[in-house]
Amino acid sequence: MVVLSKPSLLKQDFTQIKTSKQHGNTCVVNGSIPVIDLSNSDAKTLLVKACEEYGFFKVINHGVPMDLMTKLESEAAKFFKLPQSEKDKAAPADGPFGYGNKKIGPNGDVGWIEYLLFKTNNLDSGFSKLLNSSIETPEVFRSLLHNYIELVKKLGCLVLELLADGLKIEPRNTLSSLLEDEESDSFFRLNHYPPCPVNSRDVVGFGEHTDPQIISVLRSNNTSGLEIADIKNGSWIPVPSDQNSFFIIVGDSLQVMTNGRFKSVTHRVIQNSMKSRVSMIYFGGPPLRQRIAPLPALLSRGEESLYKEFTWSEYKKSAYKSRLADNRLCNFEKQPRLPIAALTIDAECITDEVLKED
Repeated sequence: MVVLSKPSLLKQDFTQIKTSKQHGNTCVVNGSIPVIDLSNSDAKTLLVKACEEYGFFKVINHGVPMDLMTKLESEAAKFFKLPQSEKDKAAPADGPFGYGNKKIGPNGDVGWIEYLLFKTNNLDSGFSKLLNSSIETPEVFRSLLHNYIELVKKLGCLVLELLADGLKIEPRNTLSSLLEDEESDSFFRLNHYPPCPVNSRDVVGFGEHTDPQIISVLRSNNTSGLEIADIKNGSWIPVPSDQNSFFIIVGDSLQVMTNGRFKSVTHRVIQNSMKSRVSMIYFGGPPLRQRIAPLPALLSRGEESLYKEFTWSEYKKSAYKSRLADNRLCNFEKQPRLPIAALTIDAECITDEVLKED
């Protein structure tokens, strides 16, 4: 585990952000996180159940070497230890890739966080910004990034193929092929949550949100702070840290593709420790041209789609205009249809009222 021992490197004018009350209680005592062994013969069934009930789970026996994870974390720690003036040199003049500090998106969301953001099929779009800073071993950092991204992408594809098996979707790579496409719009982010001078649950590292992509693959060090919202009652479930395993997060796109059967889980990071937290997230997204709609194989006879069909580009643009806590999918949900009998009764009632008034 790598721990950044320096005090906060973020600007000290940070304002505490009150957490939303939308989800009720801040924790749930009986909540538990599904743990799935990918080598288990029942993994496909357990994965489907976890996506339906939590939209979130931990995987073990994932095949990513611990040595690679710790080396990349160490290189990230070296960068985040740099003086603020050096890190700022890696900030993009335009576009999202490179170094970011406090600001999350373009619409006013902020957090107790700094990060590095990369486009997975074009690492240089973000990595070139790092060369402006006094990073010690850029070649080593870039090589580790490339190798790690390839392996977590492979892990994400394996999970999606096991889910396809569990859902009886054919071909098996229906979902994973979207991540493997050479035009896949996937991203990788290294997050650093510095020690917080105010040990308060009112300080948010990263505000509540869902991920818009298909699937997210998360690994963090042994510092806690991640919480997910219980799908059943909205209570917050603290996620125990585990630097040896990966956490999988269902995204908005996968919820749509399963017609709401899988749930895109709301999650957040609370700054509740004086230790540094470093997390590494692969966001598996489809090509911009890809049309997103419920898969026909998952629609029962007579079942209608809950969502309007859209392209990933359309959804991404809509999400970019939103705030973190917004329900992005509501703009793409179909209006529920009333049964014909109900419509007839309503029409008759209206007619009667009009006649009475006349």
